[in-house]
Parts: sequence; structure tokens; C-alpha cells
Amino acid sequence: MLLQFPLLILILITTLTTSISFSTPLSYFQHLNVENAISETKLKPLKQQNHNTQQPQWKTKLFHRDNINLKKTTHKTRFISRINRDIKRVTFLLNRLNKNTQEQQTTTATEASFGSDVVSGTEEGSGEYFVRIGIGSPAIYQYMVIDSGSDIVWIQCEPCDQCYNQTDPIFNPATSASFIGVACSSNVCNQLDDDVACRKGRCGYQVAYGDGSYTKGTLALETITIGRTVIQDTAIGCGHWNEGMFVGAAGLLGLGGGPMSFVGQLGAQTGGAFGYCLVSRGTGSSGSLEFGRQAMPVGAMWVPLIHNPFYPSFYYVSLSGLAVGGIRVPISEQIFQLTDIGTGGVVMDTGTAITRLPTVAYNAFRDAFIAQTTNLPRAPGVSIFDTCYDLNGFVTVRVPTVSFYFSGGQILTFPARNFLIPADDVGTFCFAFAPSPSGLSIIGNIQQEGIQVSIDGTNGFVGFGPNVC
Repeated sequence: MLLQFPLLILILITTLTTSISFSTPLSYFQHLNVENAISETKLKPLKQQNHNTQQPQWKTKLFHRDNINLKKTTHKTRFISRINRDIKRVTFLLNRLNKNTQEQQTTTATEASFGSDVVSGTEEGSGEYFVRIGIGSPAIYQYMVIDSGSDIVWIQCEPCDQCYNQTDPIFNPATSASFIGVACSSNVCNQLDDDVACRKGRCGYQVAYGDGSYTKGTLALETITIGRTVIQDTAIGCGHWNEGMFVGAAGLLGLGGGPMSFVGQLGAQTGGAFGYCLVSRGTGSSGSLEFGRQAMPVGAMWVPLIHNPFYPSFYYVSLSGLAVGGIRVPISEQIFQLTDIGTGGVVMDTGTAITRLPTVAYNAFRDAFIAQTTNLPRAPGVSIFDTCYDLNGFVTVRVPTVSFYFSGGQILTFPARNFLIPADDVGTFCFAFAPSPSGLSIIGNIQQEGIQVSIDGTNGFVGFGPNVC
């Protein structure tokens, strides 16, 4: 699926509460509720809901991993774990998206140096946001990681030669009336990127991820249930060899721009459109994932996607500048441009937590923020964050607005909770951006939290708003 229009949209969020505005902000400062942010570091269990009722036809709930993995850990422990996972994810993306240059050789070493305290990936787990969908006939409900940068749907399957622990029982194809193996000579098999050997006449697949995770098995056609909708003959990977860092998830739901992703396979059924709202941290509530034209809200700001022919699976947007307190940061727009050989540019990614910016841009951005927060007491850096504050004892603090500018003139102004985040439960807050050792920028999920995001792949646009969620 080719995304042929260059750019992205943006929406202006002018308050810390629940409204989004497209007008010029009345103030270039806002207030961060420190007490609320700290209280939200306490995990809250999610309410169990029936799979077959209370949901629109093409809509399902979206959960943050912390809400379905309620281990007795401190927020600081979970925070460091999230950053460690993020380092691995970003290293993987930088290597994958810089294959056409020599940047790949230096990227791994630079990103890895951030994570001197990285623990075993098997203990850390992969995936930030999960959906619960039905697999097979009758539907067996499983937690699945969503990934906007992946182009395959897969689950762990019996018989399992090597599988990791998951929350639900491992899917057994023998119990599903709709499971059909895919032959090596089929058109579906030919759409796989990699030339994987046949396995007893069945089409083989394998996928490796940046954190050491992988899945390998055979391709099949199976029925998937999303909300109240049943989708037949969906191509899925049935993984018999899986190395697991997926925190109990049964597999992965790829939402990338390629033909084998779940979005690509739905095709005309949903018009190549889907939308999501990533749940805000600590609320105990769920977000949402919706497919179809109804996920394209009236009143959203629309900006074209940029098509990268080298990496068509990823959703690129055209960032042109940054601002702090309404003042543009003095950096060149060229820093964010996609090159003719497919490197650089700006990717929106649900699997990356922290937004990365090229080092030159990040340094100028950070310095501008520090210059306007001299009223706040500083704290030592934490992990990849070099700009942190000691807000212990504060109820609220006044901070400058932080905005992204896009090539069409659109402005996204983030809520304060999306750029000043708690690193522990005693008042250490950090500026939630980090430098990228490469020309690639990544807009991460912390900055996307609570914002209604819509992707119209057929027409090549992304929308933000008009509501928060």
C-alpha cells in the first residue's frame, strides 16, 4: 500500500484539560498538576468487559502493558524498564531505517551506550500497547501487541517447539474450524518480504525484532474477531518457534503500511483507514483502536503522509520546526527532511515511547526549555534523560508550552503531561525527549497519549483530534 502524499497533520492542544483548539493559544504557558501526575504512577487494575457487547462494530479496547501486568513494582522500576525497552526498540529502528548509509555502524554503539544498566530482554518484555482480539472459530481471545511499524500478524501456536510464557492458553489450530494452511505457491506466500523455506509444503515465515525477540513458523488463513466484526481468511503467522519478550501477549498485530499488515489485508473493507487513542498513563482506563472510515472524525486537522519507497511500512510525517513557549527554536527545517535514499525523516511509531530528535535539534530544543524553566529546581539526569527537575512538594508548576510545527503550517502543542513525566513517585520529573545519533526522528507514544490519531492510508493523510481521549 503506497502512501503518496507528503506530510502530516497536527492539532493544537491548548490546555492541560480536555479540549483541543485549532486557534492561536492565548497563553504560551500551562500548568502541570504535579500531585495528580505522581498519584497516577500507582497502577490501577482495568475493569473486565464482555468481548461481544458495548463495542462498535470495528472498535476494540487498547491497553497499556502496565495495566495488564500488575506486578508489585515501583514506578521507578517500571520507568527504567520502559526506557530500557525503548533503547532497544530505537536501536532496531535506526539500524533498519538506515541500511542505505554508514550510519548503521555507529547507531548501535551510540544508542547502546545509553543503556549501561540494561537488564535481560527476557525479563523486560516487549510491546507497549495491547489489544484483545478473537482468533479462530470459535473465537479464542488473546492479548496482542500492536505495532504501527510491523507488517505481519502472528500468534504462538501449538505444537510449540519453543514458546515463551503468555497470559492466555497457546492457540491450537486443531480446535479451529476456520484454520487453513497456506501453500508455498500461493499468492499470499509470495507477498512475504523474505524468502523463507517451505515447511512440509506450507509457506514459512520468520520475523526478528530489535530486542532479540523473534517468531518463526508457517503462514495460515484464519478468522479474526475485532469488536463485533468477524474477518475471515486473514493471513497470520502461526509461530512454533518464538523467543519471547512480549509480556504475556500471544503475538503481534501489525498495523504498518504494507500489504500483509492487518490494515493492508482489510483493504476495501475499511477503506485503508484506522484510528487509535493511546491510553494515558496511570488512569486505569483503556484506550481504543478502530478500523474503517468512521474512525476519520469530522473536525480533525489533516496533513499528508510522506511516502518512503525504501520503507513503505512506516508512517512518515513532515516536521519543520519546534517551539518552546511560543518561540520557534532556531534550527534548520532540513534537519527533519527525508533524503533521496530513504534515510532521515520523521516517523510516527506506537512501539517507541520517547520521541527522538537529531542531536543538533534536540540540544537546541532542550536548551530553549531550560531557559524558560529557571524557576524550577533541577534534579540529576535519569537514564537517557539529561533534563530533570525536583518537583517534590509542589502541587502544580507553571511550564512553557512545547509545540511541533509542520510544513503545512499546522502546530501541535502538547499537554504538559506529555512532555514532563515522572521518573519516580517522589517528584523527579524529566523532559520527555532524547537525542538521536542519526538523522531519523521518531514521534513516540508518550507524546501521542490521549490524542485522537487517525490514519487514512488510502488517501495518504494523518489526522489529529478534534477530541482528546
